[in-house]
Amino acid sequence: MRVGRIIHVDDFPEARKPAYKLTIDFGSEIGTKKSSAQITELYKKEDLLNRLVVCVVNFAPKQIGPFLSECLTCGAADAEGGVSLLSFEQDVPLGSKFF
Repeated sequence: MRVGRIIHVDDFPEARKPAYKLTIDFGSEIGTKKSSAQITELYKKEDLLNRLVVCVVNFAPKQIGPFLSECLTCGAADAEGGVSLLSFEQDVPLGSKFF
């Protein structure tokens, strides 16, 4: 699991459940990866830009409709099923291992 910064957010209208398409920068060692995330209930697109997140980067890419997701963005569900992202209060280097 690594720390990345969301650098681009698009709507994902083809997804079965409301979702965003994220582009996440993990620094020079890993580069950028794309992820689909069902986080539309708690987050607006503009609130996600530049947010640090935790992702699993060593999974095989997964085709989600017309989109190829290259990493899994981590979060936890609240009582109503909305997903809250794992994130940081302070800046940490991109690509840092999460433990």
